[in-house]
Amino acid sequence: MDLKFNKNQDNMKLMISEMNQKLQKIYLGGGQKKIDSTHKQGKLTARERIDYLIDKESYFFEIGAFVGEGMYQEYGGCPSGGVVIGIGYVSGKECVIVANDATVKAGAWFPITGKKNLRAQEIAMENHLPIIYLVDSAGIFLPMQSEIFADKEHFGRIFRNNAKMSAMGIIQISAVMGNCVAGGAYLPIMSDEAIIVNKTGTIFLAGSYLVKSAIGEEIDNETLGGATTHTEISGVVDYKVENDHEALDTIRNIISKVGNPENAGFNRIEPSKPKLKEEEIYGIIPEKRDQPFDMMDVIKRLVDNSEIDEYKAGYGKTIICGYARIDGWAVGIVANQRKIVKTKTNEMQFGGVIYNDSADKAAHFIMNCNQKRIPLLFLHDVTGFMVGSRSEHAGIIKDGAKMVNAMANSIVPKFSIVIGNSYGAGNYAMCGKAYDPRLMLAWPTAQIAVMSGASAAKTLLQIQVATLKTKGEEITKEAEEKLLKEITDRYTYQTSPYYAASNLWIDAIIDPLKTRKVISMGIEAANHNPIREDYKVGVIRT
Repeated sequence: MDLKFNKNQDNMKLMISEMNQKLQKIYLGGGQKKIDSTHKQGKLTARERIDYLIDKESYFFEIGAFVGEGMYQEYGGCPSGGVVIGIGYVSGKECVIVANDATVKAGAWFPITGKKNLRAQEIAMENHLPIIYLVDSAGIFLPMQSEIFADKEHFGRIFRNNAKMSAMGIIQISAVMGNCVAGGAYLPIMSDEAIIVNKTGTIFLAGSYLVKSAIGEEIDNETLGGATTHTEISGVVDYKVENDHEALDTIRNIISKVGNPENAGFNRIEPSKPKLKEEEIYGIIPEKRDQPFDMMDVIKRLVDNSEIDEYKAGYGKTIICGYARIDGWAVGIVANQRKIVKTKTNEMQFGGVIYNDSADKAAHFIMNCNQKRIPLLFLHDVTGFMVGSRSEHAGIIKDGAKMVNAMANSIVPKFSIVIGNSYGAGNYAMCGKAYDPRLMLAWPTAQIAVMSGASAAKTLLQIQVATLKTKGEEITKEAEEKLLKEITDRYTYQTSPYYAASNLWIDAIIDPLKTRKVISMGIEAANHNPIREDYKVGVIRT
């Protein structure tokens, strides 16, 4: 391999190492002391519960591990948003799992916790997957109640979704393994079946202190809402168990007897590994994000047998479209081509930019995939649509709108991976978060923003300098350079994949070598929900 490849490879490995170091810290939740305290209570931590619940040697795809990164520092932080969610296999069936992390503020709900729980339910609803709740939460984090309680996408939406999922026939199972208080008490009881752990699990609308304050009754929490009360007196809960392990075994037994669902019929054959080495992706992605590379080199290291049937290969070359397979599943790939390409009229087109012909090609290909019921995979490395008089006169806006229309109305499952840049309207056209991808993922090399950090910083600087001048103030060259650096640093931080993941704009940052596995699990999940509508697009300007 050449020197450039080795530099790229070293850079990618460094970024993955940094990601893993961050994850190891996040996995400690509220810290080792809180973990030790949890064990002394005879309880497992959220991640230990999930590890025990899922099938041995199976893969658990965690969603939102970086959620809450850098948030709520005035309250001591909120690692992973105080809740662990993901997709895993339980008794051979793919399930969404939601586990409150009681080491983080007793599992209390911060605003980002609510957003993350709603994302878990959204995944279950989109894919008709069973959802398992491992409940251990003190309820809403009171100092921030105004940001989590009353709005449409706040705490109450969880129970609305419980009701909707039940009507949709989506299986919901809850295990109360710690606190379950106030409005949160409705979640397990709106599930199909509920389990409670003796002596550690409690369910009540108001705890003993509030009961005494409200009506003067003196009672302890165990008598008020413990396992014996709710399985022998109130009948609120279905199963009483003695410890966490028994609760998780009970869930496994229930899931093992669930019938196989009707599926969507997405095409799958015997999987094959890529013929080209997947690890070489590390050396292909440039160390510097403004350097071109051939996206086809990446695709051939992701798809089965390194084979792709490219659609309109000679036309619209800054977007690659083609049919391939990932872990046996048929997929339609729409990927930004980052190398500089030459058209048949000898014009040069910048890599990563969407031109008229590229948008037109992609729109037609997306329609074909919907016609054939083939899931779509979008690989982002896009700086946006081409600008300038030539493109505007050629109707770049209407061609871009055509692509967005075809993509937004897609009825097949869509998956997005941000490999490099994902800027401006290019993010939208390539199925950004606003367009309902079943999974929105990023590699450590990703950036998501309106425009690049350098471009944005220069624009913002010009605005600030102009504002100062209108006030009659002059700015020295040194002060201007300092201001440019401050703006650049702030903007660059906000474009990083960690910032996006913290806000749940993306579901996960993944090692490129996990891409095939995660996409395969995503299509398998989507296959649980048959498509019952026809593909229709809106008005398209020609």
